[in-house]
Amino acid sequence: MLKKVVIGAIMGGICAFSGYLIASQIPSFSHLWWAGWAGAAGGLLVTFLTLALEEVIKRIPLKTILGGTLGLFIGLGIAKLASYPFDKFLDLPNLQIPLYIIFSAIFGYIGLVLGGKKMSEVSTPYFLESPKQTRMPLKILDTSVIIDGRIADIGETGFLEGTFIVPKFILEELQYIADSPDDLRRTRGRRGLDILKRLQQNNRLKVEFVEDDVPKAGVDSKLVALALKMRAKILTNDFNLHKVAELQGIQVLNINQLANAMKPAVLPGETLQVQILREGKSQGQGVAYLDDGTMVVIENARRFIGREVEVNVTSVLQTTAGRMIFSEIKDASEKSLRIKG
Repeated sequence: MLKKVVIGAIMGGICAFSGYLIASQIPSFSHLWWAGWAGAAGGLLVTFLTLALEEVIKRIPLKTILGGTLGLFIGLGIAKLASYPFDKFLDLPNLQIPLYIIFSAIFGYIGLVLGGKKMSEVSTPYFLESPKQTRMPLKILDTSVIIDGRIADIGETGFLEGTFIVPKFILEELQYIADSPDDLRRTRGRRGLDILKRLQQNNRLKVEFVEDDVPKAGVDSKLVALALKMRAKILTNDFNLHKVAELQGIQVLNINQLANAMKPAVLPGETLQVQILREGKSQGQGVAYLDDGTMVVIENARRFIGREVEVNVTSVLQTTAGRMIFSEIKDASEKSLRIKG
């Protein structure tokens, strides 16, 4: 950005000075006191148009520029040939220049457009090919996914690529939580800052902090607005943010959904060995958990709380909050139970 400003200032100064000198030397305007300043303004206008044209040309493939230029010259040549009979056989000197201008505009435009479009159909040497730039995907991190911490572990596996964007307002929210008088919130905030440091130290990932902000809006609204502006994805654990972002056409990567997808599949009829920890909501139910945190509800298992038992899976319920397995004791008789401890 600074480089463009410096180049623009230098070009503007040169063009303004040149315009001032040129306008001052024109006999028709040299006697006017404002002639030089008008020339300087014209020079600045030329600078602005040149820089704007540069930005446009940079976005056009090289093959299109070459094809358009070649087509333009061919079109101007055809225009010269088309105007030749009028110059040769018609004694209308006042129409020669207007006719040539009209033919040049028509055939030059056709040549420019067709040349630019058709050049893509012609095989060109590799050194004339525009380099294909693949846009690295941008992923905006929200506070919940940073504090959760699993994003750092996933990043270290190499499954995630692209650039992680951390907005300034997210960093400020983490700092606010880390300074909280509540011990639990303070611990969570400091954990989030440590996770950011781990992400920065990961050579496989690129972490960028951006200053973009949306005044007078909540954090979730700011995240959605920033994702729309940057055409980025949102990494979150927040269910409500997930739904709001999806409604606005933003792709959301939810770590909880990833965790659920990575859990081993459990089918009805399979046998599991679990330790019943507590009583369930319905009468007689027992509750256990698998190693990945999946809740297992066992029918008629209240009397076996604290024991390790084998259960048969009867059904699996998948919800937005996770997966829940319903089961029953493999053998209702207490003789079949393997009691440990």
